[in-house]
Amino acid sequence: MRKVKEFDRVLLKDGREGDVMDVSSDGIHLIIDVGSSPKDWKTLYDKTVDDIEKVLHTSSN
Repeated sequence: MRKVKEFDRVLLKDGREGDVMDVSSDGIHLIIDVGSSPKDWKTLYDKTVDDIEKVLHTSSN
């Protein structure tokens, strides 16, 4: 299982990049913000670590 932290920048398996806004206490379920500007920002509430291709940039937390 991938280790993903709050505020990591990730690449999703569908090709979108996003920022992890919240990680559940079990470390599996994620809330991720995707988009490049306020015009196309979207919050994804249904993602898990299995949806992550790779971590592009890890937060310092």
